[in-house]
Amino acid sequence: MNRKPAPLHRLARALRNLFHREDGTATLGFVMFVPVFVFLFVSCYEVSIINIRQLMLERGLDLAVRDLRLGTWPNVTTDILKTAIYDNSGGFIANCENQIMLELVQVPKSTWALPDPGATCVDRSASIQPTTTFDAQTENQMMIVRACVLIDPFFPGTELALMLEDPTGAGIALVATSAFVNEPGTGS
Repeated sequence: MNRKPAPLHRLARALRNLFHREDGTATLGFVMFVPVFVFLFVSCYEVSIINIRQLMLERGLDLAVRDLRLGTWPNVTTDILKTAIYDNSGGFIANCENQIMLELVQVPKSTWALPDPGATCVDRSASIQPTTTFDAQTENQMMIVRACVLIDPFFPGTELALMLEDPTGAGIALVATSAFVNEPGTGS
């Protein structure tokens, strides 16, 4: 007559009944999968906003470079070009005039050496911004125009935003590049 002691027998029966219960199973699935779907939705939305801003930056730069190439402005400056990029980007880049850094670099015909691929962006933490070259007066030369804009993530603090953002938390850098040849007599 080896009978289990009553308290252990009741505990074993309670655990067995607990594992065979079916109430709450829908809640368990909901709790497990909803965070995954929310993460996917937020990530897809963030990526789509970034892609739209990148597309509009490239469009704005291409249209501004077209005007620059055609000699629309007699004495082009970085401020004129920044305003043109902002106007042509459809307003998708907030505070574009203060967040954009432009480089206009001549490619030498003797070596065809391209500039450093790393773009210079605005340093939000500094009161004085880095200097970039901007000389559009050379005729018959290939010119590369590069624009770098820092944008803030739409959902800051999400894993995707933290992966894309600059390590200092300055923002996500969007870079657009265009090239043209200064034609003689265009006025640029």
